Amino acid sequence: MLSAIKRQPGLLRQASLFRSVRGLASTPKESDLIDVTLPENSFEGYNLDVPSLHYTTTKGTLLQMFKDMTTIRRMEMACDALYKAKKIWGFCHLCVGQEAIPVGIENAITKQDSVITSYRCHGFAHMRGSPVKDILAELMGRKSGVSFGKGGSMHIFSTGFYGGNGIVGAQVPLGTGLAFAHQYKNEDNCSFTLYGDGAANQGQVFESFNMAKLFNLPVIFCCENNRYGMGTAASRASASTEYYKRAGYIPGLKVNGMDILAVYQASKFAKDWCLSGNGPLVLEYETYRYGGHSISDPGTTYRTREEIQHMRSKNDPIAGLKMHMLQLGLATEEELKAYEKAARKYVDEQVELADASPAPGYEPELLFEDVYLKGTGIPRLRGRTVNETWDLEKLQYVPRY
Repeated sequence: MLSAIKRQPGLLRQASLFRSVRGLASTPKESDLIDVTLPENSFEGYNLDVPSLHYTTTKGTLLQMFKDMTTIRRMEMACDALYKAKKIWGFCHLCVGQEAIPVGIENAITKQDSVITSYRCHGFAHMRGSPVKDILAELMGRKSGVSFGKGGSMHIFSTGFYGGNGIVGAQVPLGTGLAFAHQYKNEDNCSFTLYGDGAANQGQVFESFNMAKLFNLPVIFCCENNRYGMGTAASRASASTEYYKRAGYIPGLKVNGMDILAVYQASKFAKDWCLSGNGPLVLEYETYRYGGHSISDPGTTYRTREEIQHMRSKNDPIAGLKMHMLQLGLATEEELKAYEKAARKYVDEQVELADASPAPGYEPELLFEDVYLKGTGIPRLRGRTVNETWDLEKLQYVPRY
């Protein structure tokens, strides 16, 4: 439930449709402040006092959240269309239904914090700063992609965003290492390390829990529980589906991941917890993906269409925020539709730019670019066969030595 301290009508008419309001230095006016009261069931704690259900935010923040979630959904819908048009190949995992998590987290942290996740990563990459066209170009294997067209959907990176990792659960120890780096360098930042319920039973996850607690690292382990690991329901794969309690010796917090207002509050709370010297925290975002595990999965053989429709109609994160804004009088139905139309136009333009980008090329030396950070690599690399060696300085094949 939202309430205005003071109302200022016409908010949406006063802002450019895609002007970012995140990170403005000016202090918000009293008339811009919004009181938020979350439902009682927004949080469940484990050895932890849950965050307050009441907090204050701004109209600009709510507007930006709505725009970001709408843009991500349009981007994912564009991915679906491009895949079916055979312009995207390989694996492609969409986050339609889960948009509140990347948007809520990003609004609660700074660009100096670290984020790492699994292969359902497009929304996170965009929130970390990658333009839609660069993400789509990567998926289509184009040179202007965020990984120069060489990584595809499961290997997307940007500043402060460490993937997009294709191996299930492998990003969890990496995220723990990012937190160690923040601590080692005495940085006032933390690592948001995300994984799915399907990866929650991996041994490396528990090894990471152990090391994080031993070193008291500023890492938030975030389980995106969308109820299905590929085609297997969480209850069939996990002896305990209370993922926020999994670490035992690390406090946990379960969050309604379909409510962006709850996601934001929980994420902000988690960062403050870690940076107050309390060490790691386990978050469980209860969410839901509307599509299958990947685009090649119809998603209806292991769950009913009625279940999907129920989640869409009753729990959609974009519709939920839209309802709050309408109830508060921050916008009219027509104004919000204008934002949705603008998002569609923006993404369509980004698709055209991405599609016009050339492929990386077929020169042999391209196979050996971007293996090491410049200045840190070795002079020669093994090639594609046991008798092939590549000199990185001369950019030529040399006899094997």
